[in-house]
Amino acid sequence: MESNTIRQEIKKLREIIRQHDYRYYIINQPTVTDDEYDALMRKLQELEKIHPEYLTPDSPTQRVAGKPQDGFPPFLHSQPLLSLNNAVLEDDVREFDQRLQRLLKQNQVEYVVELKIDGLAINLRYEEGILTHGATRGDGTTGEDVTPNIRTIKTIPLRLLGDKIPEVIEVQGEIFMGKNAFNRLNQERTAKSEPPFANPRNAAAGSLRQLDPRVTATRELQLFAYGATLIESSYSPTTQWELLTYLKKLGFKVNPHIQLVSSIEEAIHIHRKWESERKQLEYEIDGLVIKLNILTDRSRLGTTSKSPRWAIAYKFEATTELTRVLDIEVNVGRTGTLTPVALLEPVNIGGVIVKRATLHNEDEMKRKDVRIGDWVLVGRAGDVIPEVVRVISEQRTGSEIIFQMPSTCPACHAPVKREVGEAAWKCVNLNCPAQRKEKIIHWASRDAMDIEGLGEKLVNQLIETSLVQTLSDLYRLNIEELIDLERMGPKSAGNLIQAIDRSKRKELARFIYALGIPFVGSHVAQILTNHFSSLEQIIEASEDQFLIIDGIGPKVSQSILNFFSIPENLTLLKELKALGVHPIQKKKEKSVKPQEFFQGKTFLFTGTLSHFTRKEAEDLVVSRGGKVAKAISSQVNYLIVGEQPGSKLQQAIKKNIPLLTESEFEEKIQSDF
Repeated sequence: MESNTIRQEIKKLREIIRQHDYRYYIINQPTVTDDEYDALMRKLQELEKIHPEYLTPDSPTQRVAGKPQDGFPPFLHSQPLLSLNNAVLEDDVREFDQRLQRLLKQNQVEYVVELKIDGLAINLRYEEGILTHGATRGDGTTGEDVTPNIRTIKTIPLRLLGDKIPEVIEVQGEIFMGKNAFNRLNQERTAKSEPPFANPRNAAAGSLRQLDPRVTATRELQLFAYGATLIESSYSPTTQWELLTYLKKLGFKVNPHIQLVSSIEEAIHIHRKWESERKQLEYEIDGLVIKLNILTDRSRLGTTSKSPRWAIAYKFEATTELTRVLDIEVNVGRTGTLTPVALLEPVNIGGVIVKRATLHNEDEMKRKDVRIGDWVLVGRAGDVIPEVVRVISEQRTGSEIIFQMPSTCPACHAPVKREVGEAAWKCVNLNCPAQRKEKIIHWASRDAMDIEGLGEKLVNQLIETSLVQTLSDLYRLNIEELIDLERMGPKSAGNLIQAIDRSKRKELARFIYALGIPFVGSHVAQILTNHFSSLEQIIEASEDQFLIIDGIGPKVSQSILNFFSIPENLTLLKELKALGVHPIQKKKEKSVKPQEFFQGKTFLFTGTLSHFTRKEAEDLVVSRGGKVAKAISSQVNYLIVGEQPGSKLQQAIKKNIPLLTESEFEEKIQSDF
């Protein structure tokens, strides 16, 4: 058989198998038996084995990689994957609708209502129609590249279908595990004496992060696509509804229960329906997502640093279960706040065994009238944090005990005080061991200094053995001290020391957040470092200097001033500096005046740039007075051509649009003006 004939047969087999995959996994309309499908797959495998020169990554035979990975490299999303603001009450949803009407100056707003699948978000990148990357959400900007595992999921196309395939697209969706697959998996794990997963979401997350893709391939994961970023495309949908229809045509599975509504009351009605009927579904949902339909209106509304203004997650009320309060204890947090916690008879809530539930503060405990011995309904706020929802007072016997908040700290026995207007009691002892522990855990957390391996159990050991009493002591640790600890061998000790050393050069925003200043979360820390160029400037700033910053109010300002007025805190900063902890301030982009070459012109990019990311290059154009197009048109003045350019290059040549290489583009950027 001639080589060209073989190549054509392989190509034809792949197309046939892709169509059968689409009909079976995406639209549930198979047209061949399993035996017929297997015969086609075997024939393709045999031809590719004999002719490996024709093997391509997008072949249906290449879903499962042959060997485990060492880890997951980082992946930078082209646009941030933001989280959604939540609503539980109908009035919150109506307020969301009224806010959009007011901002858009419209009397009626059209929405797309989608089921909120209880899984984990994923971002899939396709170039020239081929799957190149699959990454988790991560912190919204950078995720973990889990491409080998993504390739094993049959509802994710390795090659896009249709005749409107974009040059570059990133598709967002939810990875999940169905209820039946979850039950089968747990039965298998129980039979092997392995611990079962708590719920389908945990099972999906654990399955996707397997280092061996062959394990992921056995876990029956699925995907529903719900969004996309068209980076290079001649097609631009105008609505969310059009976008979802387009994703279906590209070969993605889109949830069949999406609905287009013309009023928020319709969305509320749909929410009521699914809250009562969700158990009939073969997969878990925890609410609805309500999205503005018209995409240009979304652009007008924009986003905050964390969430889009044009969408909201309308959550179901938390599942509650009946249990009993066995006792109430008080925990001390890193800022000295005393939090009452109910100790419960263990109860299963949504697949998670709950033994403790927060009572928040003394006022909340009194408002709900929670007593030791009470029967209570317990839920998980946001499906995460266990809390007492209400007391079943009619089941009281008279033996219940009213709990009194302590007058001294349960950890160090120092006095506690409650400021006027505040709900929380606080320990006044800055050297309180409970605060010390929580401060170290916070310092090491992922969003702070990100010291991998430094968890609660190890922190307890370090404090109990007096190896660590302050944050600065972390940077005095050595391997010889660590290997004497329980379950800490030379390799683990070495890894921890390396992780601590890496934390010495974290970004300033992370460092500020890690300090644990009351009311200064990661977002406020970022605002501060965007305004001030160094830690010293923040320490020396006055209240007036803080208050002129958008996003910093009197409460936050006063908290920062108080923190840096405490001598012990300033001593800590000096010690950290002496031990080599030097936070890095990101360089601020310089304000660039319009450059004559770029001013008023429109530019388009194709191919891969070697010295810039696509976004960096586009930002350089815009900062110099130019515009960036998404597709070839008569308005484009220059096409900037990187490596492996797409079809835009031929289109530009046909239209006589001038071309710039990356080096020529770089020269224009750097030239004097």
